[in-house]
Amino acid sequence: MLLDPENTLFVRGATPVLLLAGAPVHDALPPLTASDGAIPRCEGWSIVPRLTLCVVDGPGDHGVVVPALAAPVIGDTGDGTAPGHMADWCDDTERSGGAVVLSLDRLPETLDRPALLSSGTTRGGFLPAMG
Repeated sequence: MLLDPENTLFVRGATPVLLLAGAPVHDALPPLTASDGAIPRCEGWSIVPRLTLCVVDGPGDHGVVVPALAAPVIGDTGDGTAPGHMADWCDDTERSGGAVVLSLDRLPETLDRPALLSSGTTRGGFLPAMG
């Protein structure tokens, strides 16, 4: 299923993050329990980071495709708001061996990682990258 790039946010960093809003895979992803900051691995899920398309693949028929080139990317620069580039996010994902994928009802106004990890409504976790 194709997800509108306006419903995504790619966040650069040592462990990159992909935020999904209103994704059809929301209920299929496991509830996130990371109140201590440790992100659990999503068993049976993977991510294929590419410049033009990013694929989040789950068990069975679960999965979503994001037209990545048109999606917003924010950088890992002190304040966390500088524009980044999709190629850099893909490189971050390759280096870290995957990305944290978080599924939400809607994208947050401000990026507050502790709030996202402990909201009780966020689903997802770490997805290994597939070549």
